[in-house]
Amino acid sequence: MELYDLKQEEERFILVGIQLNDREPAEESLDELEELARTAGAAAAGRLIQSREAMHPLTYIGKGKIEELKDLIWEQDASGIICDDELSAVQLNNLQQELECKVIDRTLLILDIFAAHAVSGEGKIQVELAQLRYRAARLTGLGRSLSRLGGGIGTRGPGEKKLEMDRRLIRERISHLKRELKEVEQHRERIRTQRKKSCMKVAALVGYTSAGKSSIENALTQAGILEDAMLFSTLDTTTRALELEGKQKILLTDTVGFIRKLPHHLIEAFKSTLEEARHADIIIHVVDVSNPQMDTQMHVVYETLRQLGVEGKPVVTLFNKQDLISGQENFRDFQADYTVDGSAKTGQGMEELKAVLLEIIRREQVYVERLYPFQEAGKIQVIRKNGQLLQEEYLPDGIAVKAYVPKEIYLSGRI
Repeated sequence: MELYDLKQEEERFILVGIQLNDREPAEESLDELEELARTAGAAAAGRLIQSREAMHPLTYIGKGKIEELKDLIWEQDASGIICDDELSAVQLNNLQQELECKVIDRTLLILDIFAAHAVSGEGKIQVELAQLRYRAARLTGLGRSLSRLGGGIGTRGPGEKKLEMDRRLIRERISHLKRELKEVEQHRERIRTQRKKSCMKVAALVGYTSAGKSSIENALTQAGILEDAMLFSTLDTTTRALELEGKQKILLTDTVGFIRKLPHHLIEAFKSTLEEARHADIIIHVVDVSNPQMDTQMHVVYETLRQLGVEGKPVVTLFNKQDLISGQENFRDFQADYTVDGSAKTGQGMEELKAVLLEIIRREQVYVERLYPFQEAGKIQVIRKNGQLLQEEYLPDGIAVKAYVPKEIYLSGRI
């Protein structure tokens, strides 16, 4: 019997961008857009860039470029176009009418990737909430059916499920998802409260998407997180305990990657996940030194952290992927308190990073050298649980202890 290969055909898109006078080079931004498209399962069939003082309010690009774009779509036999900015409902509708093909903007493309990579219940709620908010703002002129909104790559999300929702149903669904997300946030808050009581410090891994945060966490804690070169390969937060020198422990949290032109409502939808960085005691900024856009990516990360209100925390910048560059380079980050050269793949810099984390923790600890009577031996267990017990010696008069303990434990009189 003859067998047939039913492999899904890859969709091809034309990438469309605008070069504004006060903005980064459009070619660089389209390079990233092409990588996003590849992650979503599509291929770039061509590019079109128009230099303008501002986006066209009705069609994103000018009339002449639309005609040029029509010819390019026909020549390349493309499925549609992907615009490098978020389109308004008017721009989206007008481009669809003019080009008679699938029109996707940067936000919808990112949402497609999020939908494919969300694994946890929280991640799925956040993705659906962001999708519904995006689509609710673009219902004008599309009638009452969301089935016409299946404009993404593949068949993901509420629009692709052919659900006949009107605005009222969308609002109800959004309210329901907000309630579910609120419960998740309350659960996170309870966990944070327990962590504060235990006095265990938390370090958050932040960085541009695909900088290697998951690889770093795996290298340090054997967390077993998915490592992938694709953008946004991991969406869900993972927290693992990391043991430093002298059995001192710290919690290491991986966060969702940042990216340029990340719309505000996406930051809002993923706020509960991103807030892990705001509540952390230490920020580990992971940078991909092999990326030509390293400086731009570092700027995006710091801008996003400022939007989230992450300020006044010690920052350790880890210049990752040293194994991918040739020669010795001196990388600098003037916004960081410490910098470490490293590689998750080879293990370079991991011990140095752990030493830096221990040094930061030491700042918030008090050195204790004390003789405890035998009837107060329970206090040593408090030290062992919350601090670092360096030495314990049993003498005729009691137990001699040398240790580091958190300031709050020391001042509370519990030891």
